[in-house]
Amino acid sequence: MEEKKINPNTADAAVQDQQQYEEIDLMELLRKLLGNWKTIVKWCCIAGVAGLVVAFSIPKQYTVTSKLAPEIVSKTNSSLSSLASLAGVNLNSMSTSDAVYPELYPEIVSSTPFVTELFSVPVAVQTRRDGLVETDLYGYLRDYTRSPWWNAVFSAPFKLLGWVMGLFRDEPQEEEGYSELDPSALTDEQERIAKAIRESVSLVIDSKNSMITLSVSAQDPKVATDLSEEVISRLEKYVSDYRTEKSRKDLDYYEQLYDEARNDYYAAQQRYANYVDANQNVVLQSVMTEQDRLRNEMQLAYNLYNTCAQQVQMAKAKVQQETPVCVVLEPPVLPTKASKPSKAMTLVAFVFLGACLSGVWVLFGKDWVSKFRQAGGEKTVSKSEGEK
Repeated sequence: MEEKKINPNTADAAVQDQQQYEEIDLMELLRKLLGNWKTIVKWCCIAGVAGLVVAFSIPKQYTVTSKLAPEIVSKTNSSLSSLASLAGVNLNSMSTSDAVYPELYPEIVSSTPFVTELFSVPVAVQTRRDGLVETDLYGYLRDYTRSPWWNAVFSAPFKLLGWVMGLFRDEPQEEEGYSELDPSALTDEQERIAKAIRESVSLVIDSKNSMITLSVSAQDPKVATDLSEEVISRLEKYVSDYRTEKSRKDLDYYEQLYDEARNDYYAAQQRYANYVDANQNVVLQSVMTEQDRLRNEMQLAYNLYNTCAQQVQMAKAKVQQETPVCVVLEPPVLPTKASKPSKAMTLVAFVFLGACLSGVWVLFGKDWVSKFRQAGGEKTVSKSEGEK
């Protein structure tokens, strides 16, 4: 077989022609963009105005950030744990002796029972019309929070449809508020409020040192601060109640035994005293024997009473020992500036989007529309000629 020889000069010339063709294409696209700079600027201005409208339509949100350091109950070797932390692995959470370790705190905060307990948190809202209004978190989220105007526009058809369908149904007796709250069967309004609370509370765990960062957002800065303090308090109580549940049950049992032993001791003491008072100056062996028996019963009752008292004190000490300590490294502070929306970022994003869309329109959209119209015109002309 004869091998085909490729001329190096010819190959280099082809590569140069291809590069030159690509450069010409890029230069052509750049010329096209520069030639239509007025259109691009116009689109960017329109997008900027739209961005300002959107930025000023979104209600302000204030965010309160707190940092917590929970107590970790661990049986892991300290040297092994330190080596694992260098690799980004937290052995404390893997070897903790209780089931509620810090990695589960976000699930606890977002759970329905925990969220519904926040409905009754008292808050104070500063309004323009009524001044300072004292209400609860449920009433604040239902009556004193604003939403963008497009939410009302998009939800209007569904509200109208629901109103029309309600005309053909028996009028339901809707429960207002949460006076009859069942976490397993929330009403539509209660579910909406619970969803708003879940979206406003964020809890992040650092996997290396189990540091907890709690962020709470609200349209009112004082509400955000109060809610953040309440979430911290209830989370500490939840973890404390879980860890000390067994010890508290033991304490209740020992206190019950203590009360019974005390009553038995007082009764035995009273029987002994009554017998001694009734048989003074009586020298009979039967009387002395009965007296010794009652004294022994009183002593046994006292020993049991003393033992139960010691058990109660030990149980109280165990409850105190197992009560976890959660150090608040950075407490909630009243925010002075809104965290979102960022008007500058919104404006830049809309202007960038407008520039991209205008560039696509100038480079490809115009040609595609003109070709589409030309093809449609040719079809119309051919159809008219066919009819003739």
